[in-house]
Amino acid sequence: MALRRGFKAEAKRLALQVREELGVAVFAPLDPYALAELYGIEVCDLSHPTLPADAVRHFTGPAAAAFSGALLAVGTGRVIVENHVHEPTRRRSTIAHEMAHVLLEHDVDLLLTAEDLCQSSASAVEQEANELAGELLVPRDAATVAAFRGWTDASVARYFRVSESMARWRMNATAARRVACRSRNKWLRPAVNAGTA
Repeated sequence: MALRRGFKAEAKRLALQVREELGVAVFAPLDPYALAELYGIEVCDLSHPTLPADAVRHFTGPAAAAFSGALLAVGTGRVIVENHVHEPTRRRSTIAHEMAHVLLEHDVDLLLTAEDLCQSSASAVEQEANELAGELLVPRDAATVAAFRGWTDASVARYFRVSESMARWRMNATAARRVACRSRNKWLRPAVNAGTA
């Protein structure tokens, strides 16, 4: 299922507005936990004492890969529950994804995030949340700057504090390296032609 027409541009604008609210430049890592705090969204992990012990053991043990996080409705507010046994980069992606649902005002009582954000989902709201989360964590314009600097996926991941798979997805989805390559070729072409005249 493809994103609705114009959504990527909408996500880019929204991510830029959010970064401005947080005082975070486009080419700077965004802290999704600070974003949740700004919007008054509490973030809890699976060690919270109110959660059922059997479920916690299951999702922090044999089924740890099956549960990344959830956006829960609590009264008129929202709470994010994250899986604290995951790597910090995955947890940052989870929080960004759940906050994307909040920012997009998706009408849900419970949204679960499982596995890797880079995999497409059958649900339109999940795809929109994936796209906005990616734009929040590695903005299109920042990916282009990274491409012009010749950064590897590992460099992008380290700088923006995301997983390498997230970095790879953003660099590919934004076509940042292709844009940088075309621009370099365009700059070099006149110089080559002038040298042969």
